[in-house]
Amino acid sequence: MPVPDRAWSEIVPGLWMGGHEYTGHSGHPEFAVVRDEFDLVLTLLRLPGHGPDAGVEHHVWPIPDGPLDGTQLAGVMRLARAAEEALEQGRRVLVRCYHGYNRSGLVVAHALIGAGSTAEEAIRLIRTRRSPWALHNELFVEYLSTGLDTARLLEELTE
Repeated sequence: MPVPDRAWSEIVPGLWMGGHEYTGHSGHPEFAVVRDEFDLVLTLLRLPGHGPDAGVEHHVWPIPDGPLDGTQLAGVMRLARAAEEALEQGRRVLVRCYHGYNRSGLVVAHALIGAGSTAEEAIRLIRTRRSPWALHNELFVEYLSTGLDTARLLEELTE
């Protein structure tokens, strides 16, 4: 999959999705460092030195880009709710992972679903606004199509 061509992309007004690496104007990978561009940063993969600045609200919930257990899904749901609440308050939100495709897409899509979109609408919007590569993790698409609440219950039953 290609490295994204920008650090982050606005999915809906105030809600941004991105990563820690992108292809800069030089055509070579560059690191995306968050300063104070956002009021809330939700991080699913934390790398030292990538911000945000002190004083910016920052929540970190590391998850793999693969199968998630019930606790990890609950954390994704909490981050999505935090994003929804921040948007309702008119705050600028960034959800990020490594490239800004799958893990961040899962949180952003769940927030969009919480705001009234269907899973299909949320996925289509994310792929249009961020990249056709966004949410290429079919398991995450299945989680969204099933509903994270249901996926969480099913995961907890198998643990």
